[in-house]
Amino acid sequence: MSGLRLLAFALCLALLAAACGDDAEPGSTPDPSAGTPALSGSVTVFAAASLTDAFTELASAFEKQHAGVEVTFNFAGSAALRTQLEQGARADIFASADVVQMNTAKQNGVIEGEARTFARNSLVILTPKDNPGGVNAPADLKKDGLKLVLAAPEVPVGNYARQMFAKMEADPALGSGFSDAVLENLVSNESNVRQVVAKVELGEADVGVVYGSDVTASVTPALNVIEVPDSVNVTAEYPIALVEDGRNAAAGEAFLDFVLSSAGQTILKKYGFVGI
Repeated sequence: MSGLRLLAFALCLALLAAACGDDAEPGSTPDPSAGTPALSGSVTVFAAASLTDAFTELASAFEKQHAGVEVTFNFAGSAALRTQLEQGARADIFASADVVQMNTAKQNGVIEGEARTFARNSLVILTPKDNPGGVNAPADLKKDGLKLVLAAPEVPVGNYARQMFAKMEADPALGSGFSDAVLENLVSNESNVRQVVAKVELGEADVGVVYGSDVTASVTPALNVIEVPDSVNVTAEYPIALVEDGRNAAAGEAFLDFVLSSAGQTILKKYGFVGI
């Protein structure tokens, strides 16, 4: 190649390099997210009924960050949700109110990867505002003739309530047989915690056991809340995981990460949950 041709080739290279550099600000660094496709589509979340209010607000905040994504929910008892997934229902995320239902879902092949704990909760005792059963302390739960309503034993809050009664029985002040005496008053087993709240609120039961997070502003005027001492209370642990073969895995993982983020945790605490 002659000298003139070499000079022309070098000039072309220089002009090309200058043109490529014109798009960046002087001293700028490349954006690592450049070229990453925006999230879009629908994310389906199967979530425990006790998460209804908190997750609804979480979804709204998430959608503001990801304008192309819509979050849809199926709220129900964790056992019912797990059964639906095992029977072929399609979802991207499963958020359970206990580890038992999550582990069973994992064993039965409907969960992808490892579940992560994202919140905790504790139990309270509810009565109607006029308190017809005269329940003022946990010891009163064994009064003869009370109408007690709980979630069913396979529903996490129903299982937790029965664990709580067993812990109370170990307290010498309450005595042996306390748990059996309390359960003698059971008149209804509900499929989720919101149904327990509703029955007490409507006066169809004298007393019920629910999560503290379920005592929302909308039901507080109709209810009395009796706190349960930490020594006999039960901590509910909430795990979350991706569902196997989810239709929108990328957006599902982003929603899971948002739940675990500081912004997501702030919303959960607003609704009475204890963060991780």
